[in-house]
Amino acid sequence: MQPAITEFLAQRRIAVVGVSRNRGFGNAVFKKLAECGYETVPINANADTVEGVRCFRSLAKLPAPVDAVVTVVPPSQTPGLVEECAALGIKHIWMQQGSESKAAIEKAGALGLNAVHHACLLMYADPRGIHGLHRWLHDRLGGG
Repeated sequence: MQPAITEFLAQRRIAVVGVSRNRGFGNAVFKKLAECGYETVPINANADTVEGVRCFRSLAKLPAPVDAVVTVVPPSQTPGLVEECAALGIKHIWMQQGSESKAAIEKAGALGLNAVHHACLLMYADPRGIHGLHRWLHDRLGGG
């Protein structure tokens, strides 16, 4: 496993930015991280709760800091989230596949963030079933 992934997964309090209320990939990531023992914090600009958990409108609105962030937003929004993470002192960011962009990846590098991209978090958080196969292939084919 890549050092960036290992470092990210060592964090315990993780915000999922772009999580949907009750379905979608962001919601699946949010629930899987919680099932794996992480303290998950939902971020959705249009929701008050996600899966019965209080939701926050932005990272800046959190009452307590998080250790890491997963982005599940359109790629055009990710560079701004990278900047926000850096400004808030959040050093670990996972740009979920479909959320990353070249600009966001470069910005994260320039800001000294531990950034994971071009990899599915579900392959590493609890790799079973199809996600385990996906991780095995990803690791052997030099992905990420």
